[in-house]
Amino acid sequence: MLPTTPSFRLDGRRALVTGAGRGIGLALAAALAEGGAEVVLAARSAQEIEGGAKAIRAKGGHARAVQLDVSNLQAVSDFFDAQPAFHILVNNAGTNRPMPMHDVTPEDYDAVLSLNLKAVFFVTQHCSRRMIEAGIAGGIIHIGSQMGHVGASNRTLYCASKWGLEGFNKAMAIELAPHNIRSNIIAPTFIETPLTKPFFENADFRAEVLGKIKLGRLGMVNDLMGAVLYLASDASALATGTSMLIDGGWTAD
Repeated sequence: MLPTTPSFRLDGRRALVTGAGRGIGLALAAALAEGGAEVVLAARSAQEIEGGAKAIRAKGGHARAVQLDVSNLQAVSDFFDAQPAFHILVNNAGTNRPMPMHDVTPEDYDAVLSLNLKAVFFVTQHCSRRMIEAGIAGGIIHIGSQMGHVGASNRTLYCASKWGLEGFNKAMAIELAPHNIRSNIIAPTFIETPLTKPFFENADFRAEVLGKIKLGRLGMVNDLMGAVLYLASDASALATGTSMLIDGGWTAD
């Protein structure tokens, strides 16, 4: 008798995506909704997430928008206190300030590490606590980066935050495994989004990046949509504490 392929469907599950107003976050929210999840899009910009939720509903999905600054820890606590427990969390909100390490100020450091690592830690803490209280088995997915596996000039802050996320993910996977809550990372290469597009107008930078991506092209948000469905669904039931590199071969050297 043939084994049955586990389902990628997410019907009846509630998902939260942070930084969901555009780019990667919006694409991941759309993928989860297409998979059947009820998705909450969260971000600081109400207008963007309202538009994203409306677009998802127009395609038949279930989505609503909640304005939330994940770097405001009191707001994060209040948000989770007011919500039913989620089955899926996607920590996507993040930032970058590329610059030589000797130009980094304490304000730069705090801006990048506070959003990319501190906010992720406490959003995950609150979300997983509610999952445990409700007896929900689920999946936590962090959007990391290939820069959590390698180094690069002008990216000391970003690398510090994403390498830190890799360690946090592994330790958290061990702590949450007894509750059947899984924790994993999607670690993409450079993805072309409204935020990153201006950087690629620099021909030298574009050539440098494409020279390291073995498949010879920039990533698109679509390249991450299947990965989030896999990690959120029963198809990845034995996957935890891992980092899924979607980097076009950047780190294969």
